[in-house]
Amino acid sequence: MGLLVPLRGRERPVTATNQGQPGPTPPGPAGPPDQGPPALLEARDVVQQFVVRAHGGVKGGIVHAVSGVCLAVSQGETLGVVGETGSGKSTLARSLLQAPRPVSGEVLFQGADLVKLRGRQLLKARRHLQMVFQDPFGSLDPQWRVSEIVEEPLIAYQMGNRGTRRRRVGEVLELVGLDPASYGTRRPRELSGGQCQRVAIARAVALSPALLICDEAVSSLDVLIQAQVLNLFERLRAELGLSYLFIAHDLALVKQVSDRVAVMYLGKLCEVGPAESIYREPLHPYTWALLQSIPSPDPLAPKIITSAAISGEPPSPIHPPSGCRFRTRCPRAQERCALEEPQMRPLGEGHSVACHFPLRAADGTQAPAVTAQAEGR
Repeated sequence: MGLLVPLRGRERPVTATNQGQPGPTPPGPAGPPDQGPPALLEARDVVQQFVVRAHGGVKGGIVHAVSGVCLAVSQGETLGVVGETGSGKSTLARSLLQAPRPVSGEVLFQGADLVKLRGRQLLKARRHLQMVFQDPFGSLDPQWRVSEIVEEPLIAYQMGNRGTRRRRVGEVLELVGLDPASYGTRRPRELSGGQCQRVAIARAVALSPALLICDEAVSSLDVLIQAQVLNLFERLRAELGLSYLFIAHDLALVKQVSDRVAVMYLGKLCEVGPAESIYREPLHPYTWALLQSIPSPDPLAPKIITSAAISGEPPSPIHPPSGCRFRTRCPRAQERCALEEPQMRPLGEGHSVACHFPLRAADGTQAPAVTAQAEGR
């Protein structure tokens, strides 16, 4: 077993801030994959659907969980994926891992299409693609000790002998800030939520993966522990050269760790771009509404009328709206939005949006406000 990859780059510390106030944005967000290094992971028109069964096994409909998603993650990049609960973020993550396999589309990882791989070939590819789950307690076996949990993937992939595996376990536990002598013999119930999440991260990096998919990995932790875990992610990215697909619903948090951000709504991407650009000048009405929903601790800050940004509940993914899926809640929607599905188009350097009436016109000028029409919505 080789030791950890040498230090590359500089870590970018994340400070614990109020949930409504994102910390300083790291300089120099990465550009789109086609302008930078080749994509480590690329999803092309990924579709994931689930059949709903009624009584007696009768088909009751199809849940359109992910619909034609295209995205890419470059080597050493962090791509944040944000959206409301039910927007398809976690389903997208599992589809990329082929758990379950998507209905259609391609998932290219290190040049190989995971959708077409089977058996040992898929198992070999998954070694370099690991996931950190939302619930740190639910993702760890309560009966196993910490050292056994971290060693499990090494045993599954038959990495080295017992002595080599134990040394590797000690390495990764120290890497995530846990003393192997103190924590190696403990069980998950003897750890705090932050410590359990560190164990889950240690298990994920034990095989030296190229990409970590973090599915709401810090949403269940308090603010101070969140900052510690986020700092850990950044340090691992610098030391191990990791790439991240970071899924969360907290936009202030995503801004701190992401080079680029992709916004999802009801199974589709509606905006993708550099983190600084999206937060400074969102182009999609849904992105703007999400940013307006971030609470401010300043009592003198102007009060935001949330109904002016977004209203109503998300439609059912079993019967998604025609055309633009956000049109039923969009204050700018017109008849065209119901008849024609908007396609992703670039409106800035590395910044694309899927909207007929974006907040900024193609020529760079501020788009005029559009009065929502009742017909066709």
